[in-house]
Amino acid sequence: MTPETLARYFDHTILKPGATEQDVIRICDEAREFGFFSVCVNPVHIRLVKKQLEGSGVKVCSVIGFPLGAHTSEIKAMETKKAVDDGADEIDMVINVGALIQGDTNRVEADIKAVVDAARQREVKVIIEACLLTDAQKKAACEAAERAGAHFVKTSTGFSTGGATRADVALMKEVVNDRLKVKASGGIKTLADTLGMIEAGADRIGASAGAGIIKSMGT
Repeated sequence: MTPETLARYFDHTILKPGATEQDVIRICDEAREFGFFSVCVNPVHIRLVKKQLEGSGVKVCSVIGFPLGAHTSEIKAMETKKAVDDGADEIDMVINVGALIQGDTNRVEADIKAVVDAARQREVKVIIEACLLTDAQKKAACEAAERAGAHFVKTSTGFSTGGATRADVALMKEVVNDRLKVKASGGIKTLADTLGMIEAGADRIGASAGAGIIKSMGT
């Protein structure tokens, strides 16, 4: 795989609460340089990122209900609408994890659908926070995302007790097959990590280490 091909897997990510505008601009510059698929930011930075990426072909991705997923569905929908109005091309939303764990899949599905509807045809990636779930719950989350009309299922926020694992990616891919795509995110720091996730079935990689990973291919 060439560096150019691998770069297109990456949502180049900066979600830390202390990120400044200068930090975000640096990430945008790296995304332009390496040709990443998108830059993923908190909603407060969407307009800045849209401006910085103008004409680059790099998309703008924003997170919704992040990082806990504990916002009400109405707030998630409003946040999504605002994100799209501000220029987001893709939406990564966190499910209501507690509802899933207690077995209320109808509520989880409705929560996701509220975001899908508010996204107005933009791709929606559903963060299931796999580190908190049993395999059966991971499967149920993926099925709810599919029923709700989402486009991706995503392993993790990177802000909980664990990140992406090859086993979780493989399980999620087995559940959704080619009907939905799979995004691996959280703790992906090396080229070996990245290639392992892709081999397991990931269609997209969420990472803040993308620039270093691509550079490592030339060494």
